[in-house]
Amino acid sequence: MATDSPYGRRDFLKDSVVSVAKAAQEFAKHQAVVPEQPAPPPMRTDWLRPPGAADEALFLERCTQCGDCAKVCPYGSITFHPQNGTPVIFADQMPCYLCAELPCIAACSTKALLPIADPTKVRMGLAVVSRDDCTAGQGCQSCVARCPVEALSIVECDDPYLVVEQGKCVGCGICEETCSTVNDQIAITVISGRTSKDSPHSDPRPAARPT
Repeated sequence: MATDSPYGRRDFLKDSVVSVAKAAQEFAKHQAVVPEQPAPPPMRTDWLRPPGAADEALFLERCTQCGDCAKVCPYGSITFHPQNGTPVIFADQMPCYLCAELPCIAACSTKALLPIADPTKVRMGLAVVSRDDCTAGQGCQSCVARCPVEALSIVECDDPYLVVEQGKCVGCGICEETCSTVNDQIAITVISGRTSKDSPHSDPRPAARPT
């Protein structure tokens, strides 16, 4: 005669419920653990103003953060400072391509951006070369080939190196962006042409701005 198993249907259902509850608890525990996100890199401080920008104090006084200059930029080079909404350019992300008509200036109704007759007269900043990181000695001339104002050249010698002609450099940032795509270490950066206490890396040249 068969005897009842000590482990009956009721025990099976009870254990099943406990097992499902434990699984749900473990799932919830893992879901609650949010993977730690790496901190975003600090915002670059040597950003550039768009072409034709008035001296920094006057620019800040006149700029209404309307965004019109950014709307007409065909390359999306002009973005906005996250703290005060004023227009800026991050050379390593999207440089200024020196549009022939400079539509950003034409779009500015408050004269925060002042008219410039020739794009070669723009002075947004100045390119600075790190010879330690530059690979010109290994034959790289990418930035030279892309400079729109021919401000870069290679000094040919036993150890060729890159030089910047300060009188020609407009600070557009095309060289920096180019360098970032061909070299592991960025060897050429553009320092800002802003002249204010908020600009820790200012263009050392005498200001040559439109009036």
